[in-house]
Amino acid sequence: MCGRLSQYHGIHDFVEALSMPGALVNSVGDQPLGHYNVAPTTRVALLHIEADILHADLLPWGWRPHWARDRAAPINARVEKVAHGAFFRAIWPHRAIVPIDNWFEWVDEGGPKKQPYLIRRGDGRPALCAAIGQCSGEHAGFVILTADSEGGLLDVHDRRPIVLAPAFARQWLDPATAGEHAEQMALNLGEPAAQFEWYPVSAAIGNVRNQGAELIARIPG
Repeated sequence: MCGRLSQYHGIHDFVEALSMPGALVNSVGDQPLGHYNVAPTTRVALLHIEADILHADLLPWGWRPHWARDRAAPINARVEKVAHGAFFRAIWPHRAIVPIDNWFEWVDEGGPKKQPYLIRRGDGRPALCAAIGQCSGEHAGFVILTADSEGGLLDVHDRRPIVLAPAFARQWLDPATAGEHAEQMALNLGEPAAQFEWYPVSAAIGNVRNQGAELIARIPG
């Protein structure tokens, strides 16, 4: 998964897609987020459970443990290793959902530069991405879980975000869900390639200073 995504709907649209009843502690605001070109280290809207209440917070995209000062903070974590490796051990129990409108991948089509593609759910609903993170303190941040790309999912990258159907996303968030079960959900229950569509977009998405709805428009290709 390349490091670029969009979050332009409002947090209430994302919570509606999650279909989780009950109160929401909203630190994000009620207006559309309007972020069409989100890069790593940017503060991203994230949903998590705290004291049995759903919270919406803005957290930096990327996390590393306090002792890993010799490397940049990863933005993604491989689901095959995340539950058992030392690097993410501190945040593995702290599950979250990052709701996004789409993400981007760059494809080598033989030209001088790679062609960016937008990938989104075919039904237009937000993609509920499995994540883990630290929601407070000096080292707050999160990573999105990724898995091997399935054949047919654009065939542009060897990794994809783990997108969960709403029922599985609610289980993922639930602190009562055992870690072993959460691991199996992430490994086996991500949405299949058939749920997604993709199309080429302007190379302007490559510059994070560029923002606006024109970045998600389909171009001939």
